[in-house]
Amino acid sequence: ILTILGNSAVLATAVKRSSLLKSPELLTVNLAVADIGMAISMYPLAIASAWNHAWLGGDASCVYYALMGFLFGVCSMMTLCAMAVIRFLVTNSSKSNSNKITKNTVRVLITFIWLYSLLWAILPLVGWGYYGPEPFGISCTIAWSKFHNSSNGFSFILSMFLLCTVLPALTIVACYLGIAWKVHKAYQEIQNIDRIPNAAKLEKKLTLMAVLISVGFLSSWTPYAAGSFWSIFNSSDSLQPIVTLLPCLFAKSSTAYNPFIYYIFSKTFRREIKQLQCCCGWQVHFFSTNNSAENPVSMMWSG
Repeated sequence: ILTILGNSAVLATAVKRSSLLKSPELLTVNLAVADIGMAISMYPLAIASAWNHAWLGGDASCVYYALMGFLFGVCSMMTLCAMAVIRFLVTNSSKSNSNKITKNTVRVLITFIWLYSLLWAILPLVGWGYYGPEPFGISCTIAWSKFHNSSNGFSFILSMFLLCTVLPALTIVACYLGIAWKVHKAYQEIQNIDRIPNAAKLEKKLTLMAVLISVGFLSSWTPYAAGSFWSIFNSSDSLQPIVTLLPCLFAKSSTAYNPFIYYIFSKTFRREIKQLQCCCGWQVHFFSTNNSAENPVSMMWSG
């Protein structure tokens, strides 16, 4: 519910501000699409299976669930990687060069991200890698435990781990470390903190927001990645079901964090959210667009 409502709000504000969106913000929209796609295509089936205490459907639904998870997961990871690279380029470029990152450039990048994610998602369907149930039995993913004695499966896992996890994660870390160093040097050159330009303060806030989004995603998926990697070299029976279940649930929670981060760090997003009329009957009316604390706000139940 949090994922769908939060990311729907992100998409609604993006549509409302479509003419004002900057090029890098298209990646934020793409991340919201991936998160809400995962929630709609996967979570209802997993919740129903949890209530049933067993996986609902047969092999076809299991493959479908695993494919959707792999597709949207890789898409989110590569989108975060692209966000980090673009923020690094913008931070370390002059204003004239940063304007060269156009919307068309970002659209091409987003298209590549989806094609790249789709390629990895369909590879197990054509014989490189496998999809199968999770050890706790109410979810499906890459069949990690089948790779013990399979060179074909192990090569898939190794390639996927390097190209879809390690390299993007290292790129994200390197880019934000580079940005942090650049910002640190810039602030050192300014003796009086009151003279720091508003543009520099905004850049720092945007960078912090992007860092938190990446940290939220990586920290959510790290326990699941560790447990999955353990299953490659050891029997999944060596882990209690609860030990394999909790990292999976924690990983799925990554789709709900981003809207809250946007709400905390973006005044524009907060303003747009407050102006949206929710279909459940709540309406928030602003008598003035002034940000003064004295402005009256009227909330009324119209249901």
